[in-house]
Amino acid sequence: MGLPPTRFHAPIAAVGVPVLACGLALAGLGAWTAGGRAGTPPHVAVTRAYVFQPLGTTPETAAFFTLANDGGSADRLLTVTSPDTAVRPALSRHRMTPSGAAYRQPVDSVAVPARDGLTMAPHGIDVTVRPRKTWRPGERVSFTLHFAHRAPVTIEATVVRPGTVTA
Repeated sequence: MGLPPTRFHAPIAAVGVPVLACGLALAGLGAWTAGGRAGTPPHVAVTRAYVFQPLGTTPETAAFFTLANDGGSADRLLTVTSPDTAVRPALSRHRMTPSGAAYRQPVDSVAVPARDGLTMAPHGIDVTVRPRKTWRPGERVSFTLHFAHRAPVTIEATVVRPGTVTA
């Protein structure tokens, strides 16, 4: 036989359930954080950088970077700058028309996922550049990558002939 209902049962139940729910949530978050690098800032590094040598009379070419993020949070590549280009480099995505023609679609920024990264490629994300002068294979071109949550990274990309770089 239980205790007779009193005027305190309803208020205790009204407060007890949310307190219990908060305690369980706090325990779960604590376990999630203790189990890994949850909540740590992004840690982005450039592990590879190359730029295609412009061919013929085409004024533009593309630069590619491999970004590794071993941090616990994602970051975003916002812009790329270079003192070696005639105009500001632009983040872009390679697209195809239904008839098979290729074109570049500008993008505002690019995600760099946590515990992963981003590998730019000729048929995906790249950086469209217009050289200030003629670039030859083997030359080094300076770029600075600007992120949402990390200090800018300056890197030198090697000029290569299109088609000579493998993944």
